[in-house]
Amino acid sequence: MSSPVLATRPVDTRRKPPSALRNTLTIARRELRDAVRSRWFILYTLAFATLGLAVSFVSAAGAGGTGLSGFGRTTAGLINLVLLVVPLMALTAGAATVASDRERGMLAYLLAQPISRFELLLGKYIGLAGALLACLTLGLGACALILAWKGLRTSPGSLLWLSGLSFTLALGMLSVGMLISVLARRASVAVGTAIFCWLALVFVSDLALMAGAVAMRMRIETLFAVSMFNPLQVFKMWSLHAIDASIDVLGPAGLYANEEYGNALHAMFATSLAAWALIPLALSAVVFSRRSPL
Repeated sequence: MSSPVLATRPVDTRRKPPSALRNTLTIARRELRDAVRSRWFILYTLAFATLGLAVSFVSAAGAGGTGLSGFGRTTAGLINLVLLVVPLMALTAGAATVASDRERGMLAYLLAQPISRFELLLGKYIGLAGALLACLTLGLGACALILAWKGLRTSPGSLLWLSGLSFTLALGMLSVGMLISVLARRASVAVGTAIFCWLALVFVSDLALMAGAVAMRMRIETLFAVSMFNPLQVFKMWSLHAIDASIDVLGPAGLYANEEYGNALHAMFATSLAAWALIPLALSAVVFSRRSPL
């Protein structure tokens, strides 16, 4: 008698990603899905697009619909809008993520799964970064499309640079927000602290810098060095420098930086914003690894 033929399943030869990468991507997809479905994402996107369109129309109307050469009036208005809205979006989104999960008891459930704390934190960061990127793309994309439809002249290269730098600024502020979130016990405290940090960065830092420069008679190089510690100031200087606009509008510090460092400013600005993205995130991982999920 012939032996029965055993049915065998085909062997899956496709290489699966490491478990750490799978865990991180799973958390990132969950965080991105929850963020896109949340009210804050819809409200921030609508507000950013609406304000962007208003700024664009006003700026284009002031320039007679033609804009300025290289550095358009429209892009100048959008830079100021990004300085106000994007840090607030990123800080509050990052501040709410871990603290809200801890308050609802979801954090203990997630950490009971076969996943490390670093994978969980990194997955949340990637997911929220994807949501912020979508928000910025929709907002600035809507501005560009409607302005083009209306026949108003804009600079595509300037808008692309602005989009990339806005996302870089958002990554840094998201890291700061996540550091606040792992330190806070309650989501309300975390969000309140994030809003306070936003106010300090947007308003207090500028006023303190101006007052300090006058009262302490800071040298120009000292004033520029202090400005490099403020991510919003770095974003503003890099945006102006990247689109071939003179950063002399920032005063003596901008003039000094342009003459002293020239093209090396790109690397200096990139290093500063990268530090704001990496250092708070690393501190968040250290604090998160030592704190109780409850």
